[in-house]
Amino acid sequence: MLDVRCLPNPFYIPELKHKTGLDEEVVDFVMGHPEAKELLRRYESFLEYALPLYVKEGKSQLTIAVGCTGGKHRSITFARKIAEYCKQLGYQTGIQHRDAAR
Repeated sequence: MLDVRCLPNPFYIPELKHKTGLDEEVVDFVMGHPEAKELLRRYESFLEYALPLYVKEGKSQLTIAVGCTGGKHRSITFARKIAEYCKQLGYQTGIQHRDAAR
């Protein structure tokens, strides 16, 4: 479980409040902060190291959960970025946004 509540929350920006991390404006807001870029870089570095270890141990699935306060902005943005990165590394990914429609 990756907790991204440490990043600025788009919920408090009136024009972003009712959007989600599926909307480019929200992604731009979240990823426009240096802290978000660095946090994503560190998560990617961890995954680049850890994913082959899971494969080596014969694991065929890994669930990576990303959470934030409401589950609509930061967590969706990061889940999508992480899924994109894992695809770039050659892994098959699936993504589910549990709270996007809440």
